[in-house]
Amino acid sequence: MEPYGEMFSLKGKISLVTGGSRGIGLGCALALARSGSDLCIVSRSADQLKEAADRISEASGHRVFTVCADLTRLEEVERVYQATLAEYGRVDILLYAAGTNIRKPFLEITPAEFDLIMSLNLRSVHFLSQMVAKGMIEQGEGGRILLICSISSHMGLKNASAYASSKGGVFSLAKAMAVELADHRINVNSISPGYFRTAMTEHRFKDPEQIKWMTDRIPLKRTGLPEDIGGAAVFLASPASAYLTGVNIYVDGGWTAA
Repeated sequence: MEPYGEMFSLKGKISLVTGGSRGIGLGCALALARSGSDLCIVSRSADQLKEAADRISEASGHRVFTVCADLTRLEEVERVYQATLAEYGRVDILLYAAGTNIRKPFLEITPAEFDLIMSLNLRSVHFLSQMVAKGMIEQGEGGRILLICSISSHMGLKNASAYASSKGGVFSLAKAMAVELADHRINVNSISPGYFRTAMTEHRFKDPEQIKWMTDRIPLKRTGLPEDIGGAAVFLASPASAYLTGVNIYVDGGWTAA
C-alpha cells in the first residue's frame, strides 16, 4: 500500500479548472498545482488569467495553460474543452468553479437574469462535464469531476432564489452523474462552500452588520478564504478518495452543522 503522502499526489495529472483566475476557483487551482497537476484554467478576463497563471506557476512550478472564454455560450464550452485537449491531449480532473449571482429578492428576479445565472451555473456545468466524461471514457483510466455547489444548495437564504436554484441543480447533477459514470471509474463529487471572501462577495464585507451576521452563524467565527477550500479539492481529486463518489463536502466553518 502506498504511503499516505503519495495517495494525495496528482503528479502527471491534467486538471481543467473553470473560474480558475480568482476566488474559490483560484484557491482550488493553486492547491491542485501544488499537489502535482498541470492545469488549464478558464476565465472571461485575459488579464486575470495571466496574473493567475503566473501566480500558480511561481507557487508550484507546474505548467498552466489558459483559455479566455464566456461559458454562458455552449460553443465556448466546446472550445474550452477542445483547446485543453489540443494542449495536453487529455483531461484527468475537471473542477467547475465558474459562477455568477445576481442578488435580488425572489419577487424581482427577471427571466433574463434567471437565464443568465442558469446558463453559467448549471447548463454549462452539465455540458462541459458531459464532454469531459466522454473523453475520460475514451481514455479508459477513469477520472475525477468536482463541482462547486453552495450552502444555498441546502438551505434557504434571502435574495438568492435563482442562484440557489442553479446550485441546487448542480448538487443533484453531481449525484446523478456519480451513479451513471461509476461503471467507467469516474468519481463525481461536489463541494459546498459557505461564506467566502471573494470578488463576487466583496460587497458584503464592506458592511460591518453583514460581517457580524455571517460570523455569528459560523461556529469557527470567521468567513472562508480561497485557500481554505484547496484541501477538499485535492482530496476529492486524488487517489485518497477512490471510494468516494456522489458525496458533497461542506467547507463552511460549521455553518450547516450548527
